[in-house]
Parts: sequence; C-alpha cells; structure tokens
Amino acid sequence: MHKRFDVRVQPGFATIAMICFAILYVPIFTLVVFAFNSGTSIAKWEGFSLRWFAAAWNNSQVIESSIRSVEIAGIAAIVATAAATLAAIATTRTAPYRGLTFKYSFINMPLMVPEIVTAVALLIFFSRIKVWSGYSGLGYLIMAHTAFCIPFAYLPIRARLESMDLALERAAADLYATPFKVFRYVTLPLLWPGILAGVMLAFVISLDDVVITEFVKSGGQDTLPTYMLGQLRRSITPEMNAISTVFLLLSLAVVTIFFFLSRPNQKTE
Repeated sequence: MHKRFDVRVQPGFATIAMICFAILYVPIFTLVVFAFNSGTSIAKWEGFSLRWFAAAWNNSQVIESSIRSVEIAGIAAIVATAAATLAAIATTRTAPYRGLTFKYSFINMPLMVPEIVTAVALLIFFSRIKVWSGYSGLGYLIMAHTAFCIPFAYLPIRARLESMDLALERAAADLYATPFKVFRYVTLPLLWPGILAGVMLAFVISLDDVVITEFVKSGGQDTLPTYMLGQLRRSITPEMNAISTVFLLLSLAVVTIFFFLSRPNQKTE
C-alpha cells in the first residue's frame, strides 16, 4: 500500500522553504535596521538614532507625496472593488453561457499583460485626452490605478461568491424578496469578507505602484514610490530606509485592520 503523498515530509522541503523565507525577509529586515542608523551609510552601522525618521517627517515633499498616495489608493480601491463586486456577481450568479469564460479572462487580462505595456498604452491614451480637454489633474492617475486594481479585487470576491451556499439566497427569493433585497440582506453580508479582501489588495497594489504612475502622472504629481525612485537616482541615505519602514508598517496595519474587520463576519456564517 502506497503512502499518501505529503510535500511537507519530503526530503529538503524544510531547507528550501527556509532559504526562500531568508531571501524574502532578510533584505527587509536589513532595510528596517538601517533606518535607525545614526550615520549616513546604508551599509555600515554607526549607532542607533531616529534622525532619519525625523528628517522624513520634516520633509514637505515626503508628506505631500504620501498624502497623495493614500488619496489615490483609497479612491482607486473603493471604485475598483465596487466594479469588481458587480462583475463578480454578474459572472457567478448566472447560468453558464457561451462567452462567460472569455469575460472572465478579459477581466483578469491586466494580470497577464506586462505592466509596462499597460503603462505605455495609458500614457498614449491619456496624453490625447489631456490635449483635447486641457485637464491634467489627478483624475488620470485615479482612473489608471482603478483599472489596474479591478482584477486584484475581483479574484477574492469571485472566490467568495463561488464558495457561498446558494440555499439562503434561494430561500429569500422563495419568500418573495426582490433581487435587490436578496443582495442587500443575504448576499452582501456573506460576501463582506471577500469585499474587504478585495479592498485591501487593491489599496496595497495601488499604494506601491511605480511603473503605471511614472508614465501617467503629470508634473508635480509624485506619489511616495515615484518620489523615492527619484531620490534613489540622486543619492541613497537612510532616509529612504525610514520612509520604506513606515510604508511597510502602513501596509501591515492595513492588512491587520482588514483581518480583524472580517473576523466577525466569518464567525456568524
């Protein structure tokens, strides 16, 4: 009788896993450590200090670009999740028909197309609109981020819908509830963890995007990632480590908040 295959007990699995974790987390740990370096080197420890956090806090460009990043990511995440929710419902709460698989692939196309291709296409498209309309505000960045984030929000929402039992929705419909009431009082509460996951993914993806932002933004519209990229081209100081550390903590805080927000919904299922 053959033993059941389990990758966790295969020779070398633990070693490979530890190497992968080390490659992933050691550079991040090093970056965080040197954010507290008192000197100007990012490779030589010269003592503990918070000077670079203070320097970043007093840097008006850092504050301005950070606020802009959060503003763009927040709006893009909300709009992308709303669109992804409607798309997920339309592609799951329907009988299979010809073309449904194509629609699913079309929605997820941005995940497969190289980001640089999307960035160049948006640059050409928005440049013509800028010439015709004369408008060059943040609207283009918000639209670009929203379009790019939709598939990231769509996947967890669709997965949640596919795993939900249809019995409650059918029971509500049998009790003469309108489609809107079925969605409002049955589907939406059960779908809430998936929506939260979609918002979280879309927010984080938008928050740290560089390629699309670099191509679409106009003058004076730097987000925090593009500002950091510009600074790294000039000189590298532990101030970049400090900004990256705060950026990392912000991402962890977002993930933690959405995790705890989704827990009550999971318990009541």
